[in-house]
Amino acid sequence: MNAKTAVTEPETGTPPWARLLAAREHDPFAHLGPVRTGEGWRIRVFRPDADAVALALPSGQVPFVRIDPAGVFEWQGASLPDTPYLLRIEEGDDTLACRDPYAFPPEASAHDLYLFSEGRNYQAYRLLGARGEARRGVAGVCFRVWAPNAERVSVIGDFNRWDGRVHAMASLGASGIWELFIPDLGPGALYKYEIRNRHTGAVLAKSDPYGQRFELRPATAASVPAPPAHDWQDADWLARRAQWDWLHAPVSIYELHAGSWKRHPDGRFYSYRELAEHLLPYVLDLGYTHIELLPVSEHPLDESWGYQTTGYFAPTRRFGEPDELRAFIDACHGAGIGVLLDWAPGHFPEDDFALAHFDGSSLYEHEDPRLKRHPDWGTHVFNYGRNEVRSFLLSSAHYWLAEFHFDGLRVDAVASMLYLDYSRQAGEWLPNRYGGRENLEAIDFLRALNVMVHADFPGALTVAEESTAWPMVSRPTHLGGLGFSMKWNMGWMNDTLGYLRREPVHRRFHHHELTFGQLYAYTENFVLPLSHDEVVHGKGSLLAKMPGDDWQKYANARLLAAYQMTTPGKKLNFMGNELAQRGEWQAGREIDWWLLAHGPHVGMQRLARDLNRLYRDTPALHEQDFESAGFAWSDCHDADHSVLGYLRFARDGACVLVALNFTPVPRQRYRLGVPRTGVWREILNSDSSHYGGGDLGNGGGVEARNAAHHGFPAFVEITLPPLAAVILIPG
Repeated sequence: MNAKTAVTEPETGTPPWARLLAAREHDPFAHLGPVRTGEGWRIRVFRPDADAVALALPSGQVPFVRIDPAGVFEWQGASLPDTPYLLRIEEGDDTLACRDPYAFPPEASAHDLYLFSEGRNYQAYRLLGARGEARRGVAGVCFRVWAPNAERVSVIGDFNRWDGRVHAMASLGASGIWELFIPDLGPGALYKYEIRNRHTGAVLAKSDPYGQRFELRPATAASVPAPPAHDWQDADWLARRAQWDWLHAPVSIYELHAGSWKRHPDGRFYSYRELAEHLLPYVLDLGYTHIELLPVSEHPLDESWGYQTTGYFAPTRRFGEPDELRAFIDACHGAGIGVLLDWAPGHFPEDDFALAHFDGSSLYEHEDPRLKRHPDWGTHVFNYGRNEVRSFLLSSAHYWLAEFHFDGLRVDAVASMLYLDYSRQAGEWLPNRYGGRENLEAIDFLRALNVMVHADFPGALTVAEESTAWPMVSRPTHLGGLGFSMKWNMGWMNDTLGYLRREPVHRRFHHHELTFGQLYAYTENFVLPLSHDEVVHGKGSLLAKMPGDDWQKYANARLLAAYQMTTPGKKLNFMGNELAQRGEWQAGREIDWWLLAHGPHVGMQRLARDLNRLYRDTPALHEQDFESAGFAWSDCHDADHSVLGYLRFARDGACVLVALNFTPVPRQRYRLGVPRTGVWREILNSDSSHYGGGDLGNGGGVEARNAAHHGFPAFVEITLPPLAAVILIPG
């Protein structure tokens, strides 16, 4: 222990510990704990509710002297008792035996503090928050929090009756971090930080930004986490992932809201373990390669679906304990399923208990209102130019990948991060230092994020939800890109759904909405998303978007599914799409499983299963998703009949022919060019009665003739069912 030497205390009417009594002291160790004096040692204790304090020694109790009626007690002696010494504190009828927190001076690593202040501490969750550790043989909890504009910070909790006077923290100087080790404290203890702002004197009770476990909503206290106990069994999976050629592999993602996929009959959520038991077999049966969880980081409001995060290092308690989430991901890996996390670093809620105005100042957010608030969501925007905020967010990303073995991050609302004028009118935003609308600090942050993820977690994916024409989102940073693995193709989604909403008789005038996408399809590594965003807020389900009677609606929905799964790009579908859900997604209840009592919905589920398996097992449908060599139009000009024909190619030249009829009129002997003669087998027909269709098709296959057509050396004549997709392969 580093011995402290008493400072000469002037004879004034104000005691030297007056700031401690007023709960304004930034250096409680200057007054409390053991201090060497000229004659020996003294120990001071501040317990405002104590009647008496004593040292508990093997030879008996040695009382402290009350030197201030406000609750300051002092012991003096020639030599310091063996440390860590034990205190016995009497408060009314209660007697508490505890060790003195102020016998354990701060131990934060100067290097870690430096990296944090530089914005380069990617594991700040090992520095800040509540961490169980042992000091001088005594188990306890080290608390650290960043609050540079605080005059005083205290740990408050059920262990000190939420009294901010008892456990004042020590300022670690220019870092803005405060620390206190509380001995004998263990997992499960509830706590917050009480912060007094140095400028206004406002006193705030705040949840821990680095908290790894929280109370069940609506309560908001953090809870000291237990050390992880899960025994990971996925070493082989992680080794394979590091060598995974995801650019040329099938990726079909089942997007999931854990609170509404299924629920118990009484409305209770499924736990993480119950999801592993029920969800995993379902996803395996349907042939998906990945699950993507909508944010499971802690959040106060169910209706936000997790996107208004308050616990950037804590799995939500709604579904169980952190080790249960680990077990869920481990089970997925054991079954060969990857797990992606939806992560929201673009904004955070204004709740008083959390990050907003954290230390009484605009700390995590901007001060300038033109930068501070997101007008669409009523949330605050992170200040990406502040180094400590960068450390916070980069550490959050690192935490989920390192501690929970997620296989990647889908980064929410990237467009809102990139543009300073996003959803703002003239005069409501502040240009960058060059006068432009680009958020230069956010760009730097996103590049740092992607560099870190790809370096530290080989094979992990980063996927941007980015809805603009920002260039090179999914290109490496050393080439000037943002460094994401992939980007959602919002243009494809909007054009496709806009086209399919139209009555078939009008589609001929909008044929370009289906063909235009090929002009930019290989400028990024695209994911084709039919996500939760398309089936909420009055937009209707995918089925409800389709025109016509029920027969046409179901046929259109099947056609959309086939189009998505055969078009270049990786795939994402939100839960319920595979059932042809009739109503919008409602986060407050499970999806409409009862629909599977009806034939068309069973048929849609069968089609989803067969399309996933066909996509996964057919190299031509996935190997060159991001390369123009993997695609060729057989016919893209037949707007009058609203028909598309295209070929997909594997790297070895194997190919697949896809023909799509977007009208309810059958097309007989429809001619499409192909690269070779011989038999072309029909391997999928969305009009099959197996899927709920009318069984119009090609009798298993057709013969390609040796005659040039549309630039190809041969052609086939096929029957195109109404509002249907037909897929053929040679041989």
